[in-house]
Parts: sequence; structure tokens; C-alpha cells
Amino acid sequence: MKTFNEFGLEPKVLRAITEMGFEESTPIQEKTIPLAMEGRDLIGQAQTGTGKTAAFGVPLIHKIEVSEDRIVALIMCPTRELAIQVAEEISKLGRFKGIRSLPIYGGQDIVKQIRALKKRPQIIIGTPGRLLDHINRKTIRLDDVQTVILDEADEMLDMGFMEDIQSILSLVPETRHTMLFSATMPPNIQKLAQQFLKSPEHISVIPKQVSAPLIQQSYIEVQERAKLDALCRLIDMEAPELAIIFGRTKRRVDELSEALQKLGYSSEGLHGDLSQNQRDNVMRKFRDGSIDILVATDVAARGLDVSGVTHVINFDLPQDPESYVHRIGRTGRAGKEGTSYTFVTPREMDHLHLIERVTRHRITKRQLPTIAEAMEGKQRILAQQLLEIVENGDAHEFKAVAIQLLEQYDSVALLSSAMKLMAGERKEVPVELTPEDPIRVKRRPGGDIRSQGRRPSTGGSGYYGGGSRKPGERASGGGNRPYSSQRKEGGYENRSYRDGGNRSGEGYRGNRGEGYKGNRNDRQGPSREEDFANR
Repeated sequence: MKTFNEFGLEPKVLRAITEMGFEESTPIQEKTIPLAMEGRDLIGQAQTGTGKTAAFGVPLIHKIEVSEDRIVALIMCPTRELAIQVAEEISKLGRFKGIRSLPIYGGQDIVKQIRALKKRPQIIIGTPGRLLDHINRKTIRLDDVQTVILDEADEMLDMGFMEDIQSILSLVPETRHTMLFSATMPPNIQKLAQQFLKSPEHISVIPKQVSAPLIQQSYIEVQERAKLDALCRLIDMEAPELAIIFGRTKRRVDELSEALQKLGYSSEGLHGDLSQNQRDNVMRKFRDGSIDILVATDVAARGLDVSGVTHVINFDLPQDPESYVHRIGRTGRAGKEGTSYTFVTPREMDHLHLIERVTRHRITKRQLPTIAEAMEGKQRILAQQLLEIVENGDAHEFKAVAIQLLEQYDSVALLSSAMKLMAGERKEVPVELTPEDPIRVKRRPGGDIRSQGRRPSTGGSGYYGGGSRKPGERASGGGNRPYSSQRKEGGYENRSYRDGGNRSGEGYRGNRGEGYKGNRNDRQGPSREEDFANR
């Protein structure tokens, strides 16, 4: 890999890169930066987490003159979260040179954005809906734009932004430099590229495996009601620096983050019902280390890019393999190793096997840590932390009081007490989570399980049961649920639920709420309509 010194960048940009901790370029950066500095139009095909923001951000900052007092670059992103993250990285890259950038997105006060635009930013990073709003208000003019970047273009088109993007690009001068980045290359992306890019270079950095090889992936088979205890043991044993825990529903996220707080862990929740200010506050705490556990839904975590996430824990199994890949991709980024754990209930094992086949990766089974193992692991990590402080010599201000204490007390008692203090107290408080229904392998018309070629279950358990059956016929066996004659409108007979007795709550297979595979808007992030509604 090339170092950034080899690209011929100006000193102030190199200084910013060094301050951000970058040394060698990633594959997408190595291929993109030279072409971008030449002003060549390009299509970059790369997954999230490969460093593509710096791939287009570095040459962009390099070529913009500080003296410019107009908008000369436009970066379009599918969601407000991604716009904020891209803006943060662009700001870091341009801080020593003095480049001014501004994120524009729905959900933020438009008057505040108009006020910020009067400071004449040179780079605008925005979502299509809010950008069009400013263009129509004539608070943003694109007459002087020289560079356009479409980030995660496939996501934008999936969310229905094609017409908005076309409208915006039609207002930018034709003599521009255009870069398009996308994880996939469906026909509509190719059509967009043909329409707005001139003889583009195609750069492809596609991993051989769908899921990143730097991530150690494991699963733990656990009953639904034992998940919280299993999570606490895992956190105690692993002591993650930063961890993201994924729940399937908003209710799950709220309950789980509150339960962890009650038990003495530093955590907060993130889901689509939070206001933009609440989201920003939670993410700021997570990024600066004020909290070390983020509990999130798939929707809220879409596009999250936080460096230093060491662990991802799937508290609930995701609905589809794509979501699994997206979740675990929050760790093991920028060449660093990461760890993921997935909790699987016995009735969800078939769904886990489906994820393994689609991702082409074997997920290793791990046993649930015992209480003794969790405590041993916690003590080992605390000992390592203490030794690091000793080796670094960072405790000079405490030496005087330490000497006084050693004169009065036994050294072993003092050290063990210090470790207990570092460990924090596990609060014994009653907490309870509302159970979520297990995810079952979906069936194709005609009764075939999507996992073609698998042997049918013979154990008689699970939603589909076991044994032989005719096409279209429900399975028999111990795992069957009440069928039509026993169903009642709004729920199941003799089955109570905390959310009101029916199955209309989040997480039910038939409800296209958050996390359901069939709901495109929830999978991809805030909908186009939501973006417009929040402008």
C-alpha cells in the first residue's frame, strides 16, 4: 500500500491526515486519489468501511483554494446520519488548510442552516430532499460547483431519490468533475453514470467474502429469557472498549438500554423515534467515550461510521443476511480486528444457517460464559489495564498517597480493593425484557424452505415442525402453533402479550415495522418522505 506522502499532497492536508491517525492508504484510496487529483470522472465500487470518504475527501480538500467564497463542491448522501459523518471527516481533513464545509439535512432547523450558509462554505454535504428545498428557496446556488460526489448512490436510488438527484445535477455546470460511489452496480446506477459522468474510470474493491475476514464471528445459543444475563456475562468477560448491541425493535432497544443502565453499565439507545437532537447527543457521547455501549436498531445504525468499535453483539438475530453483514461491519474497520457475537434461540438455528450460506462464512459456536469465567475474564482485563498504567508511568500524582496507604495497610488488600473499584459494582436490581418472537426461515410459494438442499428437520420442533408433509400443508409436531380454527382476530387464543394482547407490535413477522425485510424504508434508513417531512 502507498503512504499518503506518495500522492503529492500539500503539507496542510498531510498534517490533517497524520493527526487523524492514517498512515497507509486503503485499496480504494490508493486507486481513487491519483485519478481524482487529475480530475477524472470515476465510479468507485466499494463496501462501507473501506475508507471511501477519505478517498474522495483528500483530493477534494487538496484542490480547493482557501480564497474561494462560493460553493465549489457538492457531496450528496442518502441519510442525515451519513451526511453528518461525511461532514465530520471532511472538516477534519480541511481544518489546517481552513476549508469551510457544511452539512445540510432534514430534521435540523432550516433557519439555522440558512444562517450557516451566509458564512460561505466551500463544500456542501447534504441529503437530496433538503438540498432541493434550499435550491428552491434560492439559499443554495450551484452555478459555481466544480466537483460533485454521489456517496452510496445505490442507497439513494433505493430510497427513491433518482428524480431529485437528476434535478440537482441538471443545475450544476456540465464542466464539472463527478465521482460516484456505490457498493453495488444495478442497472439504474449504470444509467445514472451514463447520464452524468464523462468517460468514467471504474474502480472496484470488492471483498471475496461478503462478511469481513477481520471480524471474529461467533454465536451463542441461548433461550430468549436468558439473553440479558448472557449479555451481562459477555460484557464482563470481554470488557469492550466500544460496543454496539443490536435489537430488533424500538421497544427492545428502549428496554435493553434502560436495563443495562440499571445494572450499572454505561449505555444509551438509538432508534428512529428519537429526535435529531437526541440522536446527535447519543452519538456524540458514544464517539467521545462518555458511554461505551450503544444499543441500536438496524434503521438507526444505517450508515454509522464510528472508529474504535471493538465489539458488535446481535442481541436479536436480524431478519435477513444483508442486515447481519451490515451490523457486524460496524467493527473490524480500517484494518483493525473486531469481534461479533450473535444470540440465537433454539428455534432460530435454521435462520442462522441461512445467514451462513448467504454470507459464505461459518459462524463459530461459543458456549455461554459461566459466572466464574465472566469474573475471571474481567479480572484479567483489569490486571492488564493496571499494568499498562504502570508501564506508561501515568500515575505519578497518586504516589504520595499510595506510600501513605502502604504504611498502614496490606499491599495485596490495597491492590485487590483498587481492582474492585475499577471494576465497578454490578447492581442487583430486578429487570425484565418483553420477549420477542423468534425469526423463522421464510418459505417460498409451494412450501419450500429458502434453504434449498437442506434436510428437513426431524426433531418435531420449531414453527415448521418436523416429519414429512404434503406441499402446502403445515408441519406436524411439537413446535406447531395454533392454526386457523384456533386463531382469533387481533391475536392468538390463550396467549397474552405485554403490548396489549395482539400481534400488531414491532417485531411480529406480519407487521412491516422496523427491521422487517419487506420494508424498504426501514432497511435503508429514513425514507424519502421522512426526509421531506423533516425539512
